[in-house]
Amino acid sequence: MDKKIVLIDGHSILNRAFYGVPVLTNSEGLHTNGIYGFLNIMFKVLDEEKADGVIVAFDLKAPTFRHKMYDAYKGTRKPMPQELHEQVPVLKEVLQTMGIPIVTKEGYEADDIIGTLSRICEAAGYDVTVISGDRDLLQLATTRVKISIPKTKAVGTMVENYYAEDVLKAYQVTPKQFIDLKALMGDTSDNIPGVPGIGEKTATKIITTFGSIENAYAHVDEIKPARASNNLKEHYDMAVMSKELATIEVHAPIEMPDPINLDHLYSDEAYQIMKRLEFKNILNRFQKDAMAVPVLSAAVEISDPTVQQQKIFEALTKSLISVYPVSESDCHGIILAYDADCFWMPVKDRECLCSMAKWFDGYPCMASMNLKESLHIFPLAETDRIMDVSLMAYLLNPLKDSYDYDDIARDYLGLTLPSRSDLYGKKTLADILQEDHNKAMTWLGYYGALPLKAAPVLEEALKKEEMWSLYQEIELPLSFSLYRMEQNGIRVERDALKEYGDHLIGRIKELEKEIYALAGEEFNILSPKQLGVILFEKLHLPYGKKTKTGYSTSASVLEKLEEEEPIARLVLEYRQLTKLKSTYADGLANYIQEDGRIHGKFNQTITATGRISSTEPNLQNIPVRMELGRQIRKVFVPDEGCVFVDADYSQIELRVLAHMSEDENLIEAYKQAEDIHRLTASQVFHTPLEEVTNQQRSNAKAVNFGIIYGISSFGLSQGLSITRKEAEVYIKHYFAAYPKIKEFLDGLVNDGKEKGAVYTLFHRKRPIPELSSSNFMQRSFGERVAMNSPIQGTAADIIKIAMIHVDRRLREEGLSSKLVLQIHDELLIETKKDELDQVCRILKEEMCQAADLKVPLDIDINIGMNWYESK
Repeated sequence: MDKKIVLIDGHSILNRAFYGVPVLTNSEGLHTNGIYGFLNIMFKVLDEEKADGVIVAFDLKAPTFRHKMYDAYKGTRKPMPQELHEQVPVLKEVLQTMGIPIVTKEGYEADDIIGTLSRICEAAGYDVTVISGDRDLLQLATTRVKISIPKTKAVGTMVENYYAEDVLKAYQVTPKQFIDLKALMGDTSDNIPGVPGIGEKTATKIITTFGSIENAYAHVDEIKPARASNNLKEHYDMAVMSKELATIEVHAPIEMPDPINLDHLYSDEAYQIMKRLEFKNILNRFQKDAMAVPVLSAAVEISDPTVQQQKIFEALTKSLISVYPVSESDCHGIILAYDADCFWMPVKDRECLCSMAKWFDGYPCMASMNLKESLHIFPLAETDRIMDVSLMAYLLNPLKDSYDYDDIARDYLGLTLPSRSDLYGKKTLADILQEDHNKAMTWLGYYGALPLKAAPVLEEALKKEEMWSLYQEIELPLSFSLYRMEQNGIRVERDALKEYGDHLIGRIKELEKEIYALAGEEFNILSPKQLGVILFEKLHLPYGKKTKTGYSTSASVLEKLEEEEPIARLVLEYRQLTKLKSTYADGLANYIQEDGRIHGKFNQTITATGRISSTEPNLQNIPVRMELGRQIRKVFVPDEGCVFVDADYSQIELRVLAHMSEDENLIEAYKQAEDIHRLTASQVFHTPLEEVTNQQRSNAKAVNFGIIYGISSFGLSQGLSITRKEAEVYIKHYFAAYPKIKEFLDGLVNDGKEKGAVYTLFHRKRPIPELSSSNFMQRSFGERVAMNSPIQGTAADIIKIAMIHVDRRLREEGLSSKLVLQIHDELLIETKKDELDQVCRILKEEMCQAADLKVPLDIDINIGMNWYESK
C-alpha cells in the first residue's frame, strides 16, 4: 500500500486560521485563535487522509527573490498583525513538542519548499497532500499530488481538494498553465500584479486559446477584445514578471526530513502545552491513560466514621485546611486536606453529608472551590474565613469560562493537571471508584490539595491587585446570600402559567392567519430562508440583502419595514410570542419543583463586569418591552399571607457616572432632584426646561444611557432614526452640557490602554485585551468596554452590597420575609404582610446607603400580589 504524506504551508494556514476563527486568548493574554485553527485543520486532514507523516514549511523573515521583485514593483508587503505575529513562535513550539519536522530555507518561500518536497516525495513513491490557503500551489497538482485548500470558520473547516484533473475542470487550464492564468489576471492577495484590464474570464480565454503568456504575446494581434490585446502589448513586461512571481520553485536545495510517525504526536510535552494554551477540545485527542499525571497529593480513603471524626478534629488545629464536598448519584462524602495529607471520607447519603458540615463550626481558615454550589450539599455556617479559590480566580481574571482545579493549577501554580473530563469523560464517581480506585484517589486528591496550595497564592495576588476587600466584603458574603436566595426560590402558579400559554397559542394562530393572508400562501414563518423569499422576491419589499444562506430577515431589517409594511410588524410579533411560548410558558413549567417554586441558579463567575447572571431558568430575562411579555410576571406569586415588595434603583448607572466623572452639572442636577432626562433635553436641544417635549425627553434619555455604553453617532442615529450628522450634534451638545464626562470617558480608555484593564469604584478589575488589537473593530469594541465597564461594574457592586445588607438585616431582625430575586438593579422580597413596613424601611436604608456617592442613591418601591403588580 502506498504511503501518504501531508505537507503544510505554515504561514498560509496560520494566517487563514487567524482570520477564520474568532479572537481567542489564554490566561496569559496570548492570542491563540490562529494556532487553534491551524491545529484543527491539520488534525482534520491527517484523520481524513490516514496519513503516514506530516511536514510543515515556514517562510523566513529574510526577503526572498520574489519578495524583492514585488517590493521593487509596489513597495513593501502589508505587515503581519501583532496578534498573529506573536502566535508564530508558539505554533512552532507546539509542532516541535509533537515531533513534527519544520523546514525553512533562507532565500526560499514556504511554497518553494513545499514545491520541492512534493516532487521529492512523489518520486519516492508517496501520495502527497499539500495544505495551503494559497491557490498558487494548484500548479503543483499531479495525479499523485493533491492540493487541499481549507476554509476555516468558527463552526468547522471545509476543504477543497484538487488533483491535476480537478484544476483543469475548475479553471479550464492545466496546473502548469495555471501559472500563466494567475500572471495575466493577477492576485493582490498573493502580491501578483497581473496585467491591468484583464480579468479572470479574459485571462482564461487567452490561456485556453494560446497555451501560455509567451505564445499569446506572439499572437497578440489575434487576442480579443482589442482592449486586452492592447493591454498585453503595453504591459507584457509586467506579465512576464507576474509569471515569475507566480512560479513555484520545485528544485530548491532542500533535504527531505524524516516524516514523524503520527503515533508519536500526542506526547506528554504536547499535552502540557495544549493545557497551557487551553485547547480543551484538542486535549480529547490525547491517550488519557498514557499521560504523565502529576500528583499533588493523592487522597487516602477513610470510611470509618470514628476515624473520620478524629481526622476532622485534627484538621481544626491547623491554620489552613481544604474541604470539598462531593454528592453524585450514590456517592457522597468530603475531600479533606491539610499539611501534606489528603483524605476521601465517604458517607452513606446526602443527609449524612449535610450533617458533617456542623463539625466544621469554629474551623480555622478554610480553602474550597465553588462555594455557593457546595453550600446546597454542605451548608457551612457563614464566615469570612473561607477562601473560595474559584471565586478568587474569577476576580483576578473575569474573562475566562472555567475556574476548575486544572485551570487554577495552570494559571497560578504553573502545574498542568488533567481535568476530570480529560480523565473520565462523563463517568460518575461511582464508576470511577469501581474501575480504578487508585486513579480515582489521585483525581479526588486534586480537589483537596489544589485549593490548599492555591489559596495563599491567590490571596497574595488579590492583595497585590487591591481586590482582597472586594473578595472578603462583597463576593464571599454574597455567595451565602445567593445560596439562601436559591434555597428560597419563587412560587409559580402552574395553572396560571398554562392559561398564559394557551392565550399565547391563540394569538399566535391569529398572527399566522394574518401573515399567510398578506403573503398569499402558507410557509414556515420561523424559517429565515422561506421568509426572505416571501418578503423580497414575492412581495418585492425594500432592504432585501442577500447573503450566502439567503436574504437577511434579522430584527433590524424587519424593524425598518414595520412602519410601512404590516407583514413585517406581524412577523416581529410572531417571533416574540413563539419565543415567549417556548421559553417561558413551556420552559418555566419544567423548572417548577414539588414545593411549587422555581429554585433558579444565580451565578457569580460568569459576567466580565461583575453582574450576577441567572440560569436554570434565566429569571433576569423576563420580557418587559411588550405588554403580553410583561404579563408572564403575573404567574409569579408570594406565599399565602405575603406580598411582593419590589425595590428598584433609580438611574443607578447615571448616578455612578455623575460620581465617577465628578461633573458638577450632573451632580447638582441629582442633588436638586431634577428630571435628568428632561434637563439633558433642555441643554442638548437648547430648549427651556418647561418647553421640553416628551419626544425630546425620550431622545435625551437615549443619549444619557447611550453615553454610558460608549455609543457612537452611528449607533445613536440608528436608535433614534435620525441622521448621523444630527446624532453627532446631540453628542456634541451633551458633552458641552456635561464637560467632565467626556474627559472622564477618554481617561478610562487611556487608562485601559496603559494598564490593560479598567477598574470599578470598588477596584473590580476588567481586563480589555482588545484595546491593544491592530484590528479597528476589535479596538473600537475595547474602547466601548473601557468606558462602560467601570460604570456598569460599580453599579453591580452596589447592588451586591445592598443584597448582602438587606439579607443580613432580614435575618438579624428575625423576620420571616425573604429575598427571592435579584434582577440587575432590582430586589424582590417575599414579605409577610405584618412585616411590610419593616421590610420597606430596611430596603430604603440599606439600598440607599450601600455606597457613599457624591449624588444620592434613590429607589422606587412597589408592592403587589404578584410580580407584575409589584413592578
